[in-house]
Amino acid sequence: MGFPDRIERTLELAHPPAKVWAAITSPEGLGTWFGQKASIDLRPGGAGRLSWDDNEIELRVERVEEPSAFGFTWPITGLPDDDPRRTYVEFTLEPVANGTRLSVVETGFAQVPAEVFGEAHGGNSDGWVRELNELVEYLDAA
Repeated sequence: MGFPDRIERTLELAHPPAKVWAAITSPEGLGTWFGQKASIDLRPGGAGRLSWDDNEIELRVERVEEPSAFGFTWPITGLPDDDPRRTYVEFTLEPVANGTRLSVVETGFAQVPAEVFGEAHGGNSDGWVRELNELVEYLDAA
């Protein structure tokens, strides 16, 4: 039996898709709920960066379909900085009666060696819970 290849989270947000889209794709939004500072070139092939006091993560934008889908790849925790393997994260937004259904799916963990799988998958699984809670706080405060 192999390792799980994906992490999935779905939230119902009491905000319109345009507001959620801005929160997940703008430097201001990303730099508030998903980092301390962010930059992003919002086009397929564009670069992005999430920064904290003690860490930086480089992103590569893969999909931009405003206002319904945004995807990027990023490094896998536990692998060397120069390792080319990455996971793919995709946000999908769907209008619903009271706002937006946001789904986040991260895939690509099956390529991770057994010795770093727990750190990579477990860390990101827990991380998405924390980060999406911060997204909700950010949206509710705005």
